[in-house]
Amino acid sequence: MAPPQPRVLMTADAVGGVWTYALDLARGLTTAGASVTLVAFGPSPRPDQIGQANSVEGLSFVDTGMPLDWMAAEPAEILECSAVVRGLARASRADIIHLNSPALAALGGFSAPVVGACHSCLATWWAAVREGLMPADFRWRTQTLWQGLLACNALVAPSRAFAEATARAYELPAPFAVHNGRRATSVAPQPCEPMVFTSGRLWDAGKNVVALDRAAADISVPLFAAGPLVGPNGEQVTLCQAQSLGRLTSDEIAAWLSRAPIFASAALYEPFGLGVLEAAQAGCALVLSDIPTFRELWDGAAVFVDPRDSAGFARAIEDLLADPAQAAPLGAQARARAGRYTVEAMCAGVLDIYRHLAPERFAAPLQEVAA
Repeated sequence: MAPPQPRVLMTADAVGGVWTYALDLARGLTTAGASVTLVAFGPSPRPDQIGQANSVEGLSFVDTGMPLDWMAAEPAEILECSAVVRGLARASRADIIHLNSPALAALGGFSAPVVGACHSCLATWWAAVREGLMPADFRWRTQTLWQGLLACNALVAPSRAFAEATARAYELPAPFAVHNGRRATSVAPQPCEPMVFTSGRLWDAGKNVVALDRAAADISVPLFAAGPLVGPNGEQVTLCQAQSLGRLTSDEIAAWLSRAPIFASAALYEPFGLGVLEAAQAGCALVLSDIPTFRELWDGAAVFVDPRDSAGFARAIEDLLADPAQAAPLGAQARARAGRYTVEAMCAGVLDIYRHLAPERFAAPLQEVAA
């Protein structure tokens, strides 16, 4: 008799790249033979996101409507969310609990090993974006996250650079580094148009879209920015020179990338950068901020600029626009480098961690993830 199907309970939110990560990982895990219960916190997913979740065979979806840890009003709200996860994990008889917000482990007492995925946090964000002492509401959230990190059986981060930043911030051993992966969206080839494209949570000061907005005044083509200008926490940004496209679906972003010769990111803080990976898969020439994460992932396949140097971004972009013979090979190099960051490689790395924690449940039954 075949052993029972291994079960994963995974948390996620629909605010940013964690949703994409969770669905790509869930699809890979179910392809490999596991079942996944996906539990959402924070603002409810939009209809297109719900559609994405429903398209993953072997995935069950639960929308709690409860707050994200970085939007909670007090520590008790995070502990309440932790209790909900603990109950759902027990009810679903999960063999592994994969928390895309490790603060949810703070209550402890889980019925299965817990993997904490470190996608971002307030302490590392503050160190990269701001100066001085963190405000009080950042400090108590960071303390709760620290408790959650300690309660996890294993930690994983999407890059070595962010694993090291997390270790420094919390004085912990560095998490396992498993690069994020993304399955490229299939789009019919389109002629390039004279433009620059960027995408992400534009309201987040860590994305530093204001630097690109200033650069847009000094370049000869439009700079289009996809993503929300107002965040769920009330943070917002105003664009004066760049042209805002608002929030786009994954397919809409893929269509824009298929026509954009250049993708730019001036991020001050980026644990991985799925938007950059999507642009590289589309063959865009990359103009990126010179930060450790981007150097780790894209060194030799991008142009790097000081993230606070708007004029430098404008010069780098204009140089590529003026010299297609330089831009085209750079885009080809980015596409080739993107081949390292696949869903298959990501799932294999995560499954290695699962096997270490629960070898009797994540060994023989699981197949290799299909390419």
